[in-house]
Amino acid sequence: MSDAIRPSSPHPGSPMEPTGDPMKDGVGAASWATDRADRPDLTHDGRPRVQPMSGLTGWSIEGKSPDPRGMTVLGDDGVAAGVVTDLWVDLAEPQIRYLEVALSEGEGTILLPIGYAKIHRSRGEVRVKSIHGKHFVDVPRPKTAGQITLLEEDRVVAYYAGGYRYAEPSRNEPLF
Repeated sequence: MSDAIRPSSPHPGSPMEPTGDPMKDGVGAASWATDRADRPDLTHDGRPRVQPMSGLTGWSIEGKSPDPRGMTVLGDDGVAAGVVTDLWVDLAEPQIRYLEVALSEGEGTILLPIGYAKIHRSRGEVRVKSIHGKHFVDVPRPKTAGQITLLEEDRVVAYYAGGYRYAEPSRNEPLF
C-alpha cells in the first residue's frame, strides 16, 4: 500500500483517505494507471500522435472557432495562472487535445486538457473549473519538450480530474 493513503478507520474494508496532497500523489479521484506505457502514442507512420501546432505545417484554427492563444487562463477561484501560448493537436483525430499555458511569474509551461477548458472569446479568457490558480504550478509536466507520453497524459488528466474533488476542501464534505 502507498504511503499516500491510509484506511479512514481500523475496520476491514473502510474507505481510504489521502495523507498528503492527493492531486500530486495521484490517489483517489486523482489517480492514474501506473503501468501505462511511458512512450508517446504514435500515428500509423510512427510519428508522435499529439504535437504542438506551432511545429506543424498546414494546421490552423477554423475561422468561426475561437483561437485561445494569447488568452489568460483562470482557475475556479478567478486567479490568473498564465497565458495560452500554443495548441497541441492530435494528428490521428484532427482536434485540439491540450492548451499549452505559460505560467505567470516565469514558472514554465504546463498543458491544459481541452476538455477542462471553457473558452470565453468575448472576455479573452479560458476558465478551468476543476482547480484554483495556485494549483497550475503543480500540474505534471512532460519530461521532453514538444512531446507527451501515454503515462504523462494520464497523469496530467488525473491531476485536473482530481481537482474536482480535492482542489477545494469543501468538495470533500457530504452534500447533506
